[in-house]
Amino acid sequence: MSGPGRTADGHPVKLLVNLGALAELPSAAAADSEGVGLFRTEFLYLDRGQAPGVDEQSTAYREVFAAFSGRRVVVRTLDAGADKPLPFATATDEPNPALGVRGLRTAALDPQLLETQLAAISAAAEGAGADVWVMAPMVSVPREAADFTARVRSHGLPVAGAMVEVPAAALRAGSLAESCDFLSLGTNDLSQYTLAADRTLGSLAELLDPWQPSVLDLVAMTAEAGTQKGVPVGVCGEAAADPVLALVLVGLGVTSLSAAPGCLPAVRAALAAHPLDHCRHLAHLARSAPDASTGRAAVLEALTD
Repeated sequence: MSGPGRTADGHPVKLLVNLGALAELPSAAAADSEGVGLFRTEFLYLDRGQAPGVDEQSTAYREVFAAFSGRRVVVRTLDAGADKPLPFATATDEPNPALGVRGLRTAALDPQLLETQLAAISAAAEGAGADVWVMAPMVSVPREAADFTARVRSHGLPVAGAMVEVPAAALRAGSLAESCDFLSLGTNDLSQYTLAADRTLGSLAELLDPWQPSVLDLVAMTAEAGTQKGVPVGVCGEAAADPVLALVLVGLGVTSLSAAPGCLPAVRAALAAHPLDHCRHLAHLARSAPDASTGRAAVLEALTD
């Protein structure tokens, strides 16, 4: 089975790949996908004493855009902080880095970091065949989304979006969507912040399960806001790689799924086997459950009936 993702009754669901380093580019570009749903740019910034300049960044971005000519590439701007500290972007004395200066918040301390990156993305996108989208990580309030969109467009980049990774962003997704062209749910961090459970602690894995009904409620809220505002809403967290959970996400109103290249065939096959109404039914079962394991079990039972 190949081609664009869609449910059994033809409802389209874009299937995209995640990309985190140039070494991954050949396999990512060869995958049967409609593009990149999450291009992590941190690899350019790690293990160095100062941020890369425009030329170095644009060279790397141009290589990715060329490999995905004719397809979408969603570039996430620098997501430093928390478990990815950088000496030139984040403080070393934050008592709780996961709740500190990370993602888009680094631009408030050093605006030039973001300006340089946007200039590099713009330079690489000029004349490229890829459909380049840009999104900000760790957006918390609508003002941040509006400011980011303005900065993206000031560099001649036409499509700007925000990641929904904290409950505040999901609760005000409609306001975010008023200034953004798309929203992208990062389910790993959304689970962490919703359940107040450090994502780096294996002992809290049960709480960090993306099947948690509270997390699915926030996904549904974001997707509904996107539908009302005419803005696409994707999932680029690990949840998108689970073929069964993918059915639930689509039933919640998610319009695209982005995962590791090797996960896409199973997700594509799962979608093709079920109509949209059935996905909505599965989503209702998952959200109605008292906990993650019960919700997963209910959905699996419904799939085997």
